[in-house]
Amino acid sequence: MFKTNKNNRKDTLELRRSLRKNSTAEEAVLWKMLKSKQIENTGWRRQFSVGPFVLDFYCPTLKLAIELDGNNHFVGGSYEYDESRTKFLNGEGIHVLRFENYLIWESIDSVVEIIRKEILNRIEN
Repeated sequence: MFKTNKNNRKDTLELRRSLRKNSTAEEAVLWKMLKSKQIENTGWRRQFSVGPFVLDFYCPTLKLAIELDGNNHFVGGSYEYDESRTKFLNGEGIHVLRFENYLIWESIDSVVEIIRKEILNRIEN
């Protein structure tokens, strides 16, 4: 379905820069929790491309992605797009955690705990 290309392709550089510069408030809050190896000493990248897709957050050592879903993920063909994207990433050996944006505001501690558990699970296996 999708052609596998190298990560952080040059043709996505401007898009990735723009996404970082114009991140959502929810992305900014979660990034504060992820950066500087604050969760289980894991390093994260923001707006990292894998093949044709740009991931919100990515931990290359664990092949773990985190995606935050706003309202646009629940209209039109977005669900199908997200499914095909996740299938592609899984095929690359990348596990994807998805959180709806409202969870960042209502339950950030729970989100961080789910991320922490997945990190520990991936380290152990």
